[in-house]
Amino acid sequence: MHEIIEKLEKKRAQAKQGGGAARIATQHDKGKLTARERIEVLLDQGSFEEWDIFVEHRCTDFDMQNKTIPGDGVVTGYGAINGRLVFVYSQDFTVFGGSLSEAHAEKICKVMDQAIKVGAPIIGISDSGGARIQEGVASLGGYAEVFQRNVLASGVVPQLSLIMGPCAGGAVYSPAITDFIFMVEDSSYMFVTGPEVVKTVTHEEVTAEDLGGAKTHASRSGVADLAFENDVQALLMTRQFFDFLPANNRDRAPLHPNDDTPTRTEKSLDTLVPDNPNLPYNIKEIIDKVVDEGDFFELQPNYAKNIVICFARMQGNPVGFVANQPMVLAGCLDINASVKAARFVRFCDAFNIPIVTLVDVPGFMPGTAQEHGGIIKHGAKLLYAYAECTAPKVTVITRKAYGGAYDVMASKHLRGDVNLAWPSAEIAVMGPKGAVEIIFREEAKDAAAIEARTEQYREKFANPFVAGRRGYIDDVIFPRDTRKRLCRSLAMLWNKKLENPWRKHGNIPL
Repeated sequence: MHEIIEKLEKKRAQAKQGGGAARIATQHDKGKLTARERIEVLLDQGSFEEWDIFVEHRCTDFDMQNKTIPGDGVVTGYGAINGRLVFVYSQDFTVFGGSLSEAHAEKICKVMDQAIKVGAPIIGISDSGGARIQEGVASLGGYAEVFQRNVLASGVVPQLSLIMGPCAGGAVYSPAITDFIFMVEDSSYMFVTGPEVVKTVTHEEVTAEDLGGAKTHASRSGVADLAFENDVQALLMTRQFFDFLPANNRDRAPLHPNDDTPTRTEKSLDTLVPDNPNLPYNIKEIIDKVVDEGDFFELQPNYAKNIVICFARMQGNPVGFVANQPMVLAGCLDINASVKAARFVRFCDAFNIPIVTLVDVPGFMPGTAQEHGGIIKHGAKLLYAYAECTAPKVTVITRKAYGGAYDVMASKHLRGDVNLAWPSAEIAVMGPKGAVEIIFREEAKDAAAIEARTEQYREKFANPFVAGRRGYIDDVIFPRDTRKRLCRSLAMLWNKKLENPWRKHGNIPL
């Protein structure tokens, strides 16, 4: 028995060395942690239970039968983050460049299957050169098996992807299906075809960083939700982010009690919105002043900045916030903002996380670029997401809510549960000046007359009381009381039950 135990210890030690000391040193020289080090930082100390440490590939072509390393380039298993169960896989670049073989894929699929069975989130750490060329179609089949499980897990358990090295070719589609993607600056990149292929096919010269680096995907493409400076920061922030998520679609997100009273008022909000309707203000200031302890976790802060999406807590419970940002493009909805917000709303709805919507939107962005880019279809995604959503929805109109954008932003007509407005709210088909210039076009040359008509229109229509008379707004509130009213509304909606008509699935305008 003693000899068997010694042999086991030796095999386990060999497996934990991955590709060996030299390759581990190379990984460190690049500023990257190894697959196992990443898991150690991500999970609670001592909680990791590893599976399939002795799995090896079965390839015999190209002399591969003489090149086997236990684990085959991916570390898989389960553990805990802040005491909560999570399944994880971490690709090991020191072993065959982290390339995916049939056995490698089977390891990933096993933990994904188990996560779905027990209802626990999945975190995948990508650091891979792509499909293992020596295995040909078997490795491609392995990718498809992973993709299938990503789809089946979608909306059932949260899925997070941490890109901490290369992720190229077909490999990018697994993270793309997951709920959130975090990347690391200067060491991670994602693209379908690399710089050399791009140069050969299109004659464009581009670096890997410009083509698919963390900054590119976090600010230009919108593929990544956040980009971090290094591995450790990414992993620690993932631990923080994890606390906003429920374990699965039947669980509630974890409660984090705090000392911030739900009846707290913020008098500074009474003067936040400028008297001049054309002047901007920072919508994040409202979020900061109404959420628990001013703490919120923003996603995609550098992409489609005209809309803000974030998680925060109200009375200790996680809540999703969607807010137009008047500081950027006057808060207009364009293609990127619509898609960004729609996906976030759908995630919150899938896991029954309440949504608070702060509205200051003058309309959809005009112009040929938007129309030719499909703003009609893309804008409809946000409308569809809110209309389909059965999670609690509380809306506060702070200033402008014009035209179709008023409807889209969680209006009462899209089954908003509680719709509130500040006294500064202007709810109308369009801005007062534009409306007057159409209604009284015969007086267009008389500036004084148009100004008088504009003020008359503003008093009669561009205020919250017209909508209030029809019941489209439940109440006009003092800005200082926004936190109190949100907390009460969300508490009232705690046991909300609403089901959509049975269907296999809807047909969102993709």
